[in-house]
Amino acid sequence: MNRWMRLAAAVVGMIMISNLQYAWTMFVEPMRTATGWKLSDLQWGFSIFIAVMTWAMPLSGWIIDRMGPRVFMTMAGVLCAVGWCALGYVTSLPMFYIMFAVAGLGNCFTYCCCTALGLKWFPDKRGVASGLIAAGYGAGAAFFNPFFASFIKSAGYQSTFLYSGIVLGIMIILAGQFLKYPEQGFLPTPVLAAGKKVVHARQTEQFSSSEMLRTPQFYFMYAMMLAVGIGGLMLTAQAAPLAKSFGIPAAALALSLFMNPLGNGGGRIGWGWVSDSLGRERTMAIAFGLHALALMGVLTLGRTSGTWFVITMVLAFFTWGELYVLFPAVLTERFGAKNAASNYSFLYSTKGVAAIIGGALAAKLFESTGTWDTAFYFSATLALAASGCALILLRIPLPKKEASSKAAPSLDVAAEAGK
Repeated sequence: MNRWMRLAAAVVGMIMISNLQYAWTMFVEPMRTATGWKLSDLQWGFSIFIAVMTWAMPLSGWIIDRMGPRVFMTMAGVLCAVGWCALGYVTSLPMFYIMFAVAGLGNCFTYCCCTALGLKWFPDKRGVASGLIAAGYGAGAAFFNPFFASFIKSAGYQSTFLYSGIVLGIMIILAGQFLKYPEQGFLPTPVLAAGKKVVHARQTEQFSSSEMLRTPQFYFMYAMMLAVGIGGLMLTAQAAPLAKSFGIPAAALALSLFMNPLGNGGGRIGWGWVSDSLGRERTMAIAFGLHALALMGVLTLGRTSGTWFVITMVLAFFTWGELYVLFPAVLTERFGAKNAASNYSFLYSTKGVAAIIGGALAAKLFESTGTWDTAFYFSATLALAASGCALILLRIPLPKKEASSKAAPSLDVAAEAGK
């Protein structure tokens, strides 16, 4: 089986788990009405889901190396199905949080497994491969959100949780059977045959996660990724409550929920492609700056009409999702491909922190002030700061290992040697 077929299977897996994150906002109002729980109570569940999904990443990278991607994805599918199905039938907030955490763990395992596959099989096309896999996660829900909306309306949110959980669990398990990582030192046939130069191949050393965590470059990137992540996760969690507070018609919200994932996925592919030519850091600077403008557009223009709400929301997602494409590529180029899954798992943990700020805390702030203004100003300012930091990152020297911990040359260097 060629690497593109394996990439397609990874994209399918990512599409399935995208529903757990991007369809959630449609369940918020029905659950709040049925249970009497506050908005902030429900959004703490979403924050816990994202926190578990991201903070368990280091564990997932360790387990994959011992179990292999096929068995690992089978376990991930079971966790996703059990956790998501149970959300419709919990009777207390503690149980709600526990089951959302179970779904988050399954989501984590699937995400880590699929992302690593793209980085390992495509050293020559990391921007495109990472973009396609990340787009599956960012855009996948667009194709399912209309069905979620219809089923919630006709059958209720409980049955929707149950049946969708069964389907996505089965699909994740099936997709996992096509996954396999290449042997260490793999280079694609076109690179070997033509002696092609692998673009952006800069790091000549392979960093373990413990070595990476001792470098200042990692923490600079960590702060950048956290800063950009907050605004997009706030929109993901609060789309329906935001539309309600703005007085946006239901039809416009439905269109937005369909278009947002498409903008998200399209941005991941588009910005990933641009970064292969323009460079990751320059692409970051442009995209993050535009994201800050888009967030302010949602707050100002988005509240004036349903049309502007849809347009500004799509632009905000289009300029946000690329951080999950560009950061794993930059990290691999700076710390090597050998431990890409484990290393990125630590950087990806920013998403858990961002979800708490953009989910539960933003909802709490809205409940106390009656407005979303402060949350949007804060998020836009952070995104703009990250844009400037991207240009600084471009000039920061590559990390260096201590002489006693030098590792073998990276895959990228092997490609360079074939020139």
